[in-house]
Amino acid sequence: MTDNNSPIVVTIGILGGTGKEGSGLAMRWALNGYRVVIGSRDAERAAARAAELNAALNGEYIVGKSNAEAAEEADYVVLSVPYDAHRTTIESVKDQLKGKVMIDLTVPLAPPDVMRVNVPEGKSAALEAQSYLAESARVVAAFQNVSAVKLKDPNVTVDCDVLVCSDDADAKRGVIQLVEAAGMRGIDAGPLANAVAVEALTPVLLYINKAYKVKGAGIRITG
Repeated sequence: MTDNNSPIVVTIGILGGTGKEGSGLAMRWALNGYRVVIGSRDAERAAARAAELNAALNGEYIVGKSNAEAAEEADYVVLSVPYDAHRTTIESVKDQLKGKVMIDLTVPLAPPDVMRVNVPEGKSAALEAQSYLAESARVVAAFQNVSAVKLKDPNVTVDCDVLVCSDDADAKRGVIQLVEAAGMRGIDAGPLANAVAVEALTPVLLYINKAYKVKGAGIRITG
């Protein structure tokens, strides 16, 4: 039990948090006072990855559990999985997502040609996620254009803006705060339908990385 002066700790559950992007965000949020639970289909794998991240951070900041447990405990649920695992992951935690905000990082890439825009049947991964969940959860699209290379070191400034799309204004504001806590600038990019354009920028950035022999090209909104 906490007293009236105790801060309210927000819990972030990262499904697919053992991957590069999810792990990078986990470290950044953990260092900024959030409770972070990384999830995986294999709870033991998540626990092992959490231990690795805690060792890198020199503290006990992050815990690892199953995807369902991470979603159940979280105030905000982050989906950081490849597109081919997108629907199955959402459906596996649908009950735990009820009433929550789900931040969808997924880009509908079509390997092996990941430098070509692929528009899925539902127009965007985020729109498909909202259709799977109906009105049981609020989907926010964000972080699709941020390189995991830049996120992996929490002491490095990420020179990239984050476009945030959602049909729920309150959810969008909350996610923009999380963007700022992770060390970036969040930009209100409109309704969830605009995620079509945001997701499509990722293969463009991947092409730019290859063409100019760089790592982690990002975007900036000017003016």
